[in-house]
Amino acid sequence: MAAKTANARRDALNEGTYRAKLIESGIGQDEASMIAAAARRFHGAPEATAPKHPRPNSGSFVSIGAAIGASMPPAVKQAAKRVEQAQEEVVQAKKAHAPRAAVLTAQEHKLMNMATDIAMTPPSGEDMAFTHAVFCQVGLPRTKVEGREFMRQSGAAWVNVQAGYLDEGKGPVQQPIPYGVMPRLALAWVSTYAVRHGAREIPIGDSAAEFLRLMLGADTVSQGARYTTLRKQMHALAACRLQLGFRGRTFNGQPVEQFDAWVSNRDSSQRPLWPGVMTLSGHYFNELRDSAVPLDNRALHALKGSALALDVYAWLAHRLHRIEGKGVVLHWKSLREQFAQEYKGKDPDKDFKKEFLPVLRRVQAVYPSANVKQVTGGLLLLGSPPPIPKKLTK
Repeated sequence: MAAKTANARRDALNEGTYRAKLIESGIGQDEASMIAAAARRFHGAPEATAPKHPRPNSGSFVSIGAAIGASMPPAVKQAAKRVEQAQEEVVQAKKAHAPRAAVLTAQEHKLMNMATDIAMTPPSGEDMAFTHAVFCQVGLPRTKVEGREFMRQSGAAWVNVQAGYLDEGKGPVQQPIPYGVMPRLALAWVSTYAVRHGAREIPIGDSAAEFLRLMLGADTVSQGARYTTLRKQMHALAACRLQLGFRGRTFNGQPVEQFDAWVSNRDSSQRPLWPGVMTLSGHYFNELRDSAVPLDNRALHALKGSALALDVYAWLAHRLHRIEGKGVVLHWKSLREQFAQEYKGKDPDKDFKKEFLPVLRRVQAVYPSANVKQVTGGLLLLGSPPPIPKKLTK
């Protein structure tokens, strides 16, 4: 009987059929092949000859989960459900009685791919990333800040950022306040290296292109908007003065002690000089060692297109495993004050909720054990395992 059950299970997960169903649901052929292969390895099923790829029917309405079918492993089904929920909360269905057509964007393809990998493959030591505990509660600004100072508080935690100056080769140049995705990823990357290696001097590659690859993965280009944004935000991060406070303890200073400016010689064909090394201040390094929060680097890569998603992921990773009992209810007003104080319209809580919910679903796709439920007036947070098992961090 056991053998028959195992055979039936393997037959239900024929890799070729599964791959075809993924493609039919709107997932690209390369991504579908990777997901199907991972599912086969997970179940120990034999590789099968694939049928011809069907073409997605753009005129019909079908949910991702329905298109993939019952052969999907539970972990993959849950990942697909999260991506689908995020879709539905961003764009309403064309017909009220029918699910939205399963047409995934390139970003959703990558999210689905990474969510499947995380759901089916436990993290290893190489997957661990780290960030400061206070940044899990209050983050840097997500958009450009007018002025020279940024302040945000959430409960007992607060952050104050003051813009500074950096010598770019011809004297001091006033820098903006760092904001957006790039400084978040940069801080996570240098913090991860510092914690893993116990070192304040962080190698950041031989070039801007190399540092982008280290932070963002192999699917990165070294020129254009990302290259310009990296230069601007790295200078802003290196120049800023940072205060982090929590329950009577305050860090005052600069996280970066030394960073040779990224100098470009416009009068010659010489390549822009890349510093190669960033040195963390001793104070920040010690704070980091005492309060680093482990994250799954695969999730950071999957969420790298959204500063809010990175903040929500870090927040849940830091908080959920500390919750006991019946959980904690957080109302939309308190969530908005923590994540989006910039909402000031007629109904700021409602406007924030519309943006927050699809982001939360994407985060849950890459943090599958995060037990967060929407309730009347807010969210219910329930105790959940951290994204990185505690045994890996000891």
